[in-house]
Amino acid sequence: MYPSDILPKVYPKEVTEQATGGDVGSYDEVDEILNSNIFSVMLNRRSQRKFEDREIETWKVEIIYAAADTAPTAGGFQGFEIFNITREETKGKLAMAANNQPYVNAPLVIVFCSNPNRIKMKFSNDILQKFSLQDATLAAGYAQMAAHALGLSSIWIGMFDEKSVKGIINTDLQPSSILCIGYPKKMLLPKPKRKLTDLIHNV
Repeated sequence: MYPSDILPKVYPKEVTEQATGGDVGSYDEVDEILNSNIFSVMLNRRSQRKFEDREIETWKVEIIYAAADTAPTAGGFQGFEIFNITREETKGKLAMAANNQPYVNAPLVIVFCSNPNRIKMKFSNDILQKFSLQDATLAAGYAQMAAHALGLSSIWIGMFDEKSVKGIINTDLQPSSILCIGYPKKMLLPKPKRKLTDLIHNV
């Protein structure tokens, strides 16, 4: 899923004809999003658990996936897979697998899974598993930042029954996180964070 009209900007080496169809925002709107100040996005992002019952534009969804695709990965092998949850029934099952957290049933639900088989490096399986889990986590983080830049909000779900999630999305891959995205009912202010003097340890 590539953002069709902005493909040359996100993937300069790709050709526009390879892009998928769908509604695309105006060039001015897309340009503004692609030129978002990353520090502003990070400082103002806040987890959101209440979403509007409103469909997310296809072009915004595609930008979110394109952002995940740009995340740094071990050896550049992209040891992760993305499951785009489209069926309401599947969302409901995932909500149950995630300790009955109702906000899993959001307009856009994405399951990120690690895939160590993609990493062609000569390390032990444990190391490859660690690499792929990090890959999947970074991809989800990039997608979350992109969602905020697009005027959306999200909630990161890390509490779920892995075996149940595997069965629901029909995969043997290890799920790392579930990202739920939508238009917020109310844009919340970011919570205070730790002081850097408390957070950073010089050794």
